[in-house]
Amino acid sequence: MNTLYESDTFAVMHLLANAQEDGAPEPSVPMLARHGFEIVDKRRGKEVYLDGSWAEMFQQKINAWQVNTPTQEEVEDTLESYSGLAQHPVLVH
Repeated sequence: MNTLYESDTFAVMHLLANAQEDGAPEPSVPMLARHGFEIVDKRRGKEVYLDGSWAEMFQQKINAWQVNTPTQEEVEDTLESYSGLAQHPVLVH
């Protein structure tokens, strides 16, 4: 898990679901490489996990941000648009 963004209102993590640990043996059954993004809305205490096509769309947004660096307000506005999907309460494991 890599933290991509952290502010007073949001946190964004990139999760590699099938990431291999160093020195771990290769799986005997091929696995579909999947990744996702967890967006935490700290104000509401809710989180949303984006995978599949949602993760691909979010990855495109991140790629665009790497070309044209956004302001913090632009990042927060984008994350706010995803916070409506957040239904799961944040739990500490």
